[in-house]
Amino acid sequence: MYIAITFFIAILALLFVFWGARVLLGGSWFLGFLRGSMGLLLFAAALWVVLVAADVYSYRNLAVEHSVGVVSFRKITEQQFEVKFADEDGIAQKFELLGDQWQLDARMLKWQGPLARWGIQPAYRLDRLSGRYLTLQDERTRERSVHEISGANYGVDVWRFVRNIEQRLPFVDAVYGSATFLPMEDGAVYDVRMSQSGLLARPLNQQATTALDGWQ
Repeated sequence: MYIAITFFIAILALLFVFWGARVLLGGSWFLGFLRGSMGLLLFAAALWVVLVAADVYSYRNLAVEHSVGVVSFRKITEQQFEVKFADEDGIAQKFELLGDQWQLDARMLKWQGPLARWGIQPAYRLDRLSGRYLTLQDERTRERSVHEISGANYGVDVWRFVRNIEQRLPFVDAVYGSATFLPMEDGAVYDVRMSQSGLLARPLNQQATTALDGWQ
C-alpha cells in the first residue's frame, strides 16, 4: 500500500516537472520573468513532492504484530552498556547507552475514517533508542544517551507535519509507539515487536528474563 502511495506521489512530481518544462520552454518569452519564475516554482514543488515521497517510503506497513528487531547488551562499566540492535532485515547497528534501563521509540501514522475502513493499515518507522537512570538524582545529574535508529532524513518530515496540524486532519494521527523502559543487563537479549498499539519487548534469554524478574 505504501509503495502505491509513494508511486502516486512520484507521478505528481513528474507532472510538476512536465508543467514546469512547458512553462519554461513553451512559446515566446513574453513576460519572461513571470514565466521563468512560475517554471522554477513548479520545479521546486516537484522537488518537494519527491522528498515527501521518499519520507513516506521510509515507513513500513503494519498489518499484524511482528518482530522489528533484536536488542542485545554487553556491560562496559557500571551504568554503561554497548548495545547491538539488529533490525528485521538483519542490518545491525551498535550504540553506547548510559543508565539502568533502555527504551526503543517508533513513529506511527494511524489512518482514521474512510481510509481505515478501506483497509489501509497503520505505518511505522523506528525512531530512537535511549537510556534512563533508575534514580531521579541520576536522571537530573548524569549524562544522557539518545541515538537515532532510522537514519531517514530527507529534509521533509511528514510525521511531524501531520502531528503539528493533526487537529485539522481527521483522516490520520501521528503518534509515538514506545516500548516500556526495560532493564539493561550484561548478556541480555530482547525481541522487540510492533503491534497496533505500539512497541513491546520480550526476553529471549535467561539474562533478560532474570533482569525482568528482578526489576518487576
